[in-house]
Amino acid sequence: MPKLQQKKRPGGAGAGASSSPYSKPSSSAAASNAIFKMNTNIGQHVLKNPGVAQAIVDKADLKQSDIVLEVGPGSGNLTVKILEKAKKCIAVELDPRMAAEVTKRVQGTAQGRRLDVVLGDVIKTDLPYFDVCISNTPYQISSPLVFKLLATSPAPRVCILMFQREFAMRLFAKPGDKLYSRLSVNAQMWAKIDHIMKVGKNNFKPPPAVESSVVRLVPKNPRPNISYEEWDGLLRICFVRKNKTLRANFIGTTSIMNALEANYRTWCAQNDVPVEDGPADESTLMEVENTVTAGDADDDEWDGFMDVDGDEDELPAFLKQQQQSAKATKGSGRKRKGKVAELVREKVRSVLEDKTQLADKRARMCDEGDFLKLLYNFNLEGIHFR
Repeated sequence: MPKLQQKKRPGGAGAGASSSPYSKPSSSAAASNAIFKMNTNIGQHVLKNPGVAQAIVDKADLKQSDIVLEVGPGSGNLTVKILEKAKKCIAVELDPRMAAEVTKRVQGTAQGRRLDVVLGDVIKTDLPYFDVCISNTPYQISSPLVFKLLATSPAPRVCILMFQREFAMRLFAKPGDKLYSRLSVNAQMWAKIDHIMKVGKNNFKPPPAVESSVVRLVPKNPRPNISYEEWDGLLRICFVRKNKTLRANFIGTTSIMNALEANYRTWCAQNDVPVEDGPADESTLMEVENTVTAGDADDDEWDGFMDVDGDEDELPAFLKQQQQSAKATKGSGRKRKGKVAELVREKVRSVLEDKTQLADKRARMCDEGDFLKLLYNFNLEGIHFR
């Protein structure tokens, strides 16, 4: 005799189970809803190893009175360890889902009252005062974040930052190293930088495609007494092609010389320095131009300020304007050089060859002292880079 098939009650383990709010979801549903999908396009790779998180916080040597800025807290694995030691944590998060997640993690606890979550882009956000910065940095904002932190006033006591390993190695590379770049010189000018530890990709969820490293940045106090815009403008020219000689990067590149001429005219106007204009004496100009050897000279039409180092920063404004002007007049024939252009070219030649003896040196082999010497002597001649 066949068994009587019983009807399944609502809420039981059958097709109607999903109609009850108290029924447990299936294992596949639970897995899919356990955590939202990470957006790796904005660098969401959550640090899941508690040992690494603890080591990063320990390296910051936090005090009980410290206010800590955390960039990209994610689900809060670093945040909770920061709150164990610091007075307050200001967490800046771009993703509203992550901001809600880290808030929920400490909600209703004593730590929750000491956490301030700021929703937005850290690069575009006006940051409040903080003593220390700790960050599992989204790789896309590595360079702008470093310089925003170094430009913060008052400067933080220390920054413990995790970066893609190659970027981290650029930060503390030395002259002659393969990864030595404008980033290296700039960062080391404004801070003392140490490598702390390597972090493998399997310590993250989801794992990134590259390995990571943690570095310690200690901003110099007091800051160097130079203009950052001037300093960076000079470095951009020197590192346009870091394997070329400085003579080629300056005298051998027409668009750069035109930009420096325009800057010199501006400086003369601002300082009431008379400028003798008019067509240049061809024989003198020919003599100056011959100081660029055939092997170093570039095509006069070259106007591509290619950043071979891969840094994300834009060109200085004065070079960008000159580049646009050069493109607008391209093909209209060569412009005859005037007396001001001749004067500026001679000033640049004199600084490179006579005053610093750096004309034949390549940017990748120059140290901080060499660049400071260049900037000082250029400024004495009225040549500026902003």
